[in-house]
Amino acid sequence: MDTLSYIINDIKPFDITASMSEVKNTFNQLTYSHIPVVKNDVYVGCISETDAHCFDGEKKLEEVSYALEPMYVKESTNWLDILEAFALKSSNIMPVLDVTNHYLGYYELSDIMDLFNHTPFLNEAGAIIVVEKGSHDYSFSEICQIVESNDGKVLGTFISKIENDITQATIKIGHSGMNSIAQTFRRYGYNVVSEHDEDRLQEELKERSEYLDKYLNI
Repeated sequence: MDTLSYIINDIKPFDITASMSEVKNTFNQLTYSHIPVVKNDVYVGCISETDAHCFDGEKKLEEVSYALEPMYVKESTNWLDILEAFALKSSNIMPVLDVTNHYLGYYELSDIMDLFNHTPFLNEAGAIIVVEKGSHDYSFSEICQIVESNDGKVLGTFISKIENDITQATIKIGHSGMNSIAQTFRRYGYNVVSEHDEDRLQEELKERSEYLDKYLNI
């Protein structure tokens, strides 16, 4: 995906010699969580809105340089790593640097999320199934094989949780009939975490059948 076209330059980075009062005034006019800071036109980090309001307005940014966060992505960084950088820094703005660490502009979180929204994982019709298995026992190749053996098409999958040596995977499937897929996952030792109408109906029919058998055997 082309992310370079999303680089924005409408906010000039603060120079390291700027006063905290100037920084605070800028934050009061914006909705950004951070603003980039440069020294001799070279990016040195970001000042957060939270930190900015903690410092005396007479101070200079260079006096509180220890509070600058070294957050950035390179112009060659792919969109998934950009999204991860946003998550790790809990920010809604991410500076973009070239190969020599010169500041090019920044990404907005909403723009990168919009890229994600246009992937087949989200905008293609399909269904979601969530399964889990021992962290050393599952494999993506097996997950795809299970789906495809039931005439399903994998539109995307990711690890959504790892806890107590159990790995949970979320799979988007271009397939409306989930019962056979869910049952196959169970046969391969996966626990199906998500609930599905067809799967639930099958379980209800099974329970009724077992109840009828017990009734007839009385």
